Amino acid sequence: MELSDKNRNLMAFHTPVIRHLAWLCDAPQLINSELSFRPLDYLPANYRETLLDWDQNPQHAPASLLEPPPRRLGFYFEHLYNVLLTDLLGWKVLLKNIQIQAAGKTLGELDFVVHNTSDDRIEHHEIAIKYYLGVSERDMPPLWYGPNARDRLDLKSDRLLHHQSQRTREPQTRALLQSHRIDSPLTARVFMPGYLFYPLNPVLSSPSGCPENHLRGRWTYASDTKEIDTSHWVQLLKPHWIGPWLQQHLPLSDAADNALGKIEQDQIPRLFAQLAFSERFHQWCEVERYFIVPSCWPDKR
Repeated sequence: MELSDKNRNLMAFHTPVIRHLAWLCDAPQLINSELSFRPLDYLPANYRETLLDWDQNPQHAPASLLEPPPRRLGFYFEHLYNVLLTDLLGWKVLLKNIQIQAAGKTLGELDFVVHNTSDDRIEHHEIAIKYYLGVSERDMPPLWYGPNARDRLDLKSDRLLHHQSQRTREPQTRALLQSHRIDSPLTARVFMPGYLFYPLNPVLSSPSGCPENHLRGRWTYASDTKEIDTSHWVQLLKPHWIGPWLQQHLPLSDAADNALGKIEQDQIPRLFAQLAFSERFHQWCEVERYFIVPSCWPDKR
């Protein structure tokens, strides 16, 4: 199995956080909407050269990229997005993760309020990074569940497009923005990259409303991995779910086997990358992703 063109372009970045940021700049989304924000529409033509410079000369990179990454994937994703907006696009983040409150209750939160200096307008960005596994339902269209099966692609997409992104139209949010001298409503934008994982069997069609160029992986149950060659697998730990994995040394099959063996014990899905050695990069590089789930999944929802 060979590297995909997208992964091949990212393997030039040896520093994980820079590779993750590069992935974010060009990551396909899981929502096809007129609200979708596409960084490549605004990034300067030399943004890749900037990232390569940061990768090779860390002293040139934003100081925040050199700090230990947040443990929670969502916080790390927000951190990278902030760098994308401010340091690569040169836009100004006016508000970030600001809570909307009324009568002592929290009604919601705005992810980012941004001055888009390219179009000279104020925008409200709601963002998420997601991983969904397709499940065939009897006589029903497939449903796409997150590793935590309470999360579902159709529900999240609907909430993001019709609720979260529309919050600046609500009176409580307008009052909040006015207190920061920001007129509302704002231009709504959504950004939701990620992966869809297709079952080994049966063959599933892509979900409606999802762009055809979305990133793909495979999923199966832990009990089925005995029939799969996992000798070149590595478990991906957060925050390395973002962007492709690479390493210099040969994958240790014992480590992958131990991780696979724990899935039925703790009933927690785990993400793995299948690696292949690249003569071009002289590294072991990710060629495919697998989510492996316990036999109870997705019934605990």
